[in-house]
Amino acid sequence: MNVEERRRARADGAAVPQPERARRNPARRAVTERQAITLSRGQRGAAQPTEQPAGDPPERVIRRRPKNRRAQIAATSAAAFGSLGYHGVSMEDIATRLGISSAALYRHYPSKYALFREELLRLSGATVAAVTLPEEAAEWSAERRLGHVIDAVIAETIANRPTVALVRWERRYLDDTDRETLDGEFTRAVAVVRDLIGELRPELSRRERGVRSVAIFSVISSIGDHHATLPVKPLAAVLNSAAWTIVRADLPAPEPVSDTHRAAEIPQSFKHELLLKKAVELFHERGYPNVSVEDIATAADLSAASAVYRYYRSKSDLLAAAFRRAADRVSGAIGPATASSNSPAEALAKLIDLYVAGSFAERELTFVYYAEFGHVPAEERTVLRNIQRLIVAEWVKLLVQVRPELSEGQARILVQAAFALVVDLGRAFHDDRICPQDKVIRLLEVTLFGGPRP
Repeated sequence: MNVEERRRARADGAAVPQPERARRNPARRAVTERQAITLSRGQRGAAQPTEQPAGDPPERVIRRRPKNRRAQIAATSAAAFGSLGYHGVSMEDIATRLGISSAALYRHYPSKYALFREELLRLSGATVAAVTLPEEAAEWSAERRLGHVIDAVIAETIANRPTVALVRWERRYLDDTDRETLDGEFTRAVAVVRDLIGELRPELSRRERGVRSVAIFSVISSIGDHHATLPVKPLAAVLNSAAWTIVRADLPAPEPVSDTHRAAEIPQSFKHELLLKKAVELFHERGYPNVSVEDIATAADLSAASAVYRYYRSKSDLLAAAFRRAADRVSGAIGPATASSNSPAEALAKLIDLYVAGSFAERELTFVYYAEFGHVPAEERTVLRNIQRLIVAEWVKLLVQVRPELSEGQARILVQAAFALVVDLGRAFHDDRICPQDKVIRLLEVTLFGGPRP
């Protein structure tokens, strides 16, 4: 068949005989067949779409970047910091939670510290906004002005409950400039409440008003330290009632304080006790992640870090041992106090006295217990949590017997607030002449009992 005949045959759709060379060469014949298939598909046109070969990649899906990506990152990182602490979170963790790459995360924030800083300064700014009165408040009574601020602080704290504890326990990881900014804003908020208390109770000294203001913020923000749940309205109501009880309470007049009590020195021969004491002091001062075994050995006058391991298996074992001691001290007081009392009110009052005395004796440990709990090994943490639950449950049982109008949930909120008061007052007022033990005891009593001791 010549060329002209082949052209006519293709036009008529007839089979075209293969050239002789194609018949003799299988490879050339395969090429010719593929050409015929391609030509046939081209003749069918677009009316019949071709099948996509199995080896081709799938069609690309275009993902558009959300307009509020930066806000999403800030919210996700805040939640991560709130549950795991600053040192428990990495940029990779945050990126994974968001479903983006680490590179994409770094395009918005240069570091984990930048995210941490933003959340803490956001919280301090929100607190300042909460204590700022509207213009029309100039015409309000002193009680209404103070009530407005207390309600606003409670609402803001409940809205930010997952991250409130960051300010309480993790602020020390800010650099000096940022920590100064944060402290300045919270000091301003405390001063506003202090002055509003003064408008309502002008007979109180400036120090007395300051102690009450710190106590109010402590009670409200204590909800960030635990997971006891109440619906928002009952939770706000119980916090509001406790705050007003503190405002109206009559506290003991300050008394002259004799020589400052000095803690007994631990003999060098009791190395395990000395190591425990020095470790807690360092954890309190620098934060657990920033303290090494070498630092602890040096503080205890040991020649090398290896000497620490004769007494404790690891740094975390030191922390767990300190926490067990604190938990045993509080839990061990419950049985004797209950057995030696004639009423639930008397038993609870004894427990308050013992708790405050123990906390004053070991202030650093009381703070570290709250701030560094997440660094205890998981198994030990479970044991300590169980002990803590039992302690709270016993206090709650006594409180409900004293105040039957309270539900167990409300009583649990108040017990946690009382525990937090001891830590926060001790941290805010290092001078015992401003906030001595008897005043702290009275504040715990009015918080729990809703007034003077029954």
